[in-house]
Amino acid sequence: MPEPQTFLLFLASAIALNVTPGADMLFVSTQAARVGVRHGVVAALGVFSGTLVHIGAAVVGLSALLATSASAFACIKWLGVAYLLYLGVKLLLARGRAPAADPASGAPQDVQSLAGVWRSGVLVNLLNPKIALFFVAFLPQFVSPEATHHTTALLLLGLTFNITGTLVNVGVAAAAAGLARRPGVQRFGAAVSRLTGGLFIALAGRLAFEDAP
Repeated sequence: MPEPQTFLLFLASAIALNVTPGADMLFVSTQAARVGVRHGVVAALGVFSGTLVHIGAAVVGLSALLATSASAFACIKWLGVAYLLYLGVKLLLARGRAPAADPASGAPQDVQSLAGVWRSGVLVNLLNPKIALFFVAFLPQFVSPEATHHTTALLLLGLTFNITGTLVNVGVAAAAAGLARRPGVQRFGAAVSRLTGGLFIALAGRLAFEDAP
């Protein structure tokens, strides 16, 4: 198991990385702002589930394949690019006009089900090969080569990172939902959605130009 001071250093690093905006956080905040905090939290849980797969793959060594196989990296990368483009275009088209609101909830009628939001959160996270490589490169730095039970230590660190990231995303969802309820913000809802769609497309472009290590 990591020494206490090593674990605290890892925890500080994990929190610093988790608060850095990315596709996961953007997806969570978009769902919360458009529909409500519940959809944002479910999106965060989808990201959590996708990250669990990355952690498991890193611990058993499967993610090392992405670091050594250009074709495997490219396959995952282009799937991720396509999915981010799909999300971006969907937001641009869905909010290019103001959709009718549900009379009961006041939310747009074109929203996904909670199950659909969870699946989308899983895919946004899972189809980013850089996350898999991140865990392969990041987690072992905090486990001593002389330590016993390396697998347990890596799992503990991975789960800690995932839990802190989920807490950050839930906080982001609450903040985005609260901000979106303000009357002044609601008037700019369509413009914000179009901007968010553009950001997803920009993230897709950034991922497309990243090369395998």
